[in-house]
Amino acid sequence: MIEGVTHMFGIVGIPVVEVAVAAQQNGLEYVGMRNEQAACYAAQAMGYLTQRPAVCLAVSGPGLLHTLGGMANAQSNCWPLIVIGGSSDLDQLGRGAFQEFPQGEASRIYCKYVANITSILQIPYVVQQAVRSAIYGRPGVSYIDVPGSVLRDQVQEENIKGVSLIPSPPKVLAHPSAVAQAASVLFGAHRPLVIVGKGCAYGQAEEPIRQFMQKAGLPFLPTPMGKGVVSDLSPQCVIAARTVALRQADVILLLGARLNWILHFGLPPRFSPDVKFIQVDVSAEEFHTSVEITTMLQGDIGCVIEQLLEFMQQAKWQFAKASPWWKELNEAKEKNLKLVQAMALDASVPLNYYTVFHHIQQELPSNYILACEGANTMDISRTVLQHALPRHRLDAGTFGTMGVGLGFAIAAALYCQKHEPGKRVVCIEGDSALGFSAMETETMFRYKLPVILIIINNNGIYNGLDQAAWDNMRENSDVPLTLTTPPNCLLPECHYESLAGLGRGVGRLCQTIPQIQSALREALSIQDAPTIINIMINPLSQRKQQDFDWLTRSKM
Repeated sequence: MIEGVTHMFGIVGIPVVEVAVAAQQNGLEYVGMRNEQAACYAAQAMGYLTQRPAVCLAVSGPGLLHTLGGMANAQSNCWPLIVIGGSSDLDQLGRGAFQEFPQGEASRIYCKYVANITSILQIPYVVQQAVRSAIYGRPGVSYIDVPGSVLRDQVQEENIKGVSLIPSPPKVLAHPSAVAQAASVLFGAHRPLVIVGKGCAYGQAEEPIRQFMQKAGLPFLPTPMGKGVVSDLSPQCVIAARTVALRQADVILLLGARLNWILHFGLPPRFSPDVKFIQVDVSAEEFHTSVEITTMLQGDIGCVIEQLLEFMQQAKWQFAKASPWWKELNEAKEKNLKLVQAMALDASVPLNYYTVFHHIQQELPSNYILACEGANTMDISRTVLQHALPRHRLDAGTFGTMGVGLGFAIAAALYCQKHEPGKRVVCIEGDSALGFSAMETETMFRYKLPVILIIINNNGIYNGLDQAAWDNMRENSDVPLTLTTPPNCLLPECHYESLAGLGRGVGRLCQTIPQIQSALREALSIQDAPTIINIMINPLSQRKQQDFDWLTRSKM
């Protein structure tokens, strides 16, 4: 495959139809999507899973514009992606050409690399640079603009200069003095904590990190997409004591995670004002962005952790299991787990989020890949659904983008076909989130992808109304519905499972635990098509009471 790229996602039209056909003729797998934004989400998820960018192909003007949300999401999440956009003929620029638009300029703020091709002879070099920029340093987005007139041009093959395959990024070590300083700070901690970010998952650093964690005996917290780098089932995982762990830690080893809104910027009251941060990151620009970093370790995460592990073994250091810190964390874990368990075992109808996720977890195989989005749906699933393997949870991520779920699931299912046959992909959507890309269910049917699509249906955004309250609210027919319908409400008890009719597949409506169990068992038996499971829950169901708002507000 060209530069190690294996997949192209997109929607064909003038002037890029021939590009998709040529891609297939050269062994590049082309996946036709229903919206360019979803195609962009799928391509970047493939890049995250493989460390090689996939391609999103878009037509000119509006087609390219539809990809910008996906480009921004990939750049924010630091995932490799290449977008190729057809554009107006060069001799028509500035004259009001069909779908004329400054595509390179519009894409530039979402990209690491932008190239406007004016000759076929440029293409090999530009493609090579696009791949290099997407995967070297902090991964991100490359955009290639290809005018229709260039696509129709011809040159002699002997005039095309070939290029060599871009090798994987070099592995960089941290400076030994910085490693020694980090070890000294960590060894002196009374309340240490490790935060495992999605950079560890992307960097495929799970083996050295697991060895380090096992030998160090440290408590850890995963970020949402850092889950599974070290198993959530590990006794060292303190996600159930997250508030206590963050607020009381005196030294935090930050691995492949950023001190942005997801980690409350590393600031009080979420964190201790005196906490010391040891940060490991491939990008030096990330250090000191929110708070002062005590020790900076720039380099490949896996290599740096091996350096720390070697230093720790030489010092024969391990954090004491009998420390007061472990006692405090375990007490907080036990308290919170009891609260969640009580909610998870509440079988009253309509069901709540915790009950639904608890029983979904029980029925699914332990190694499934999850794509998940929605407000409460995504947030609560992060605390209930456990992952033992890395790169097995894909969600709205750093940019908080809704609409990513089905594109991510399609990419994950295609990845499994090639790399892990038989592994199942589950896509859990809030009913609102589903609406952004629901037609991609047709894409799943077309390519026979056995995704288990589960809709957690609470009739609205954050929450909705039940049928009785909805009917009562709308009884006054003299007032326009646009004035009486609350902005957060969706049609109650909407039958999303009927989307299975697009491919004459299986769709199930569930309102009770036995119905959920039966539907999941049926879905797991289907190997050549998606299954759609629509689970009705209590519209007023919420997450358990939080000590802190999930979104840190500025106090400045």
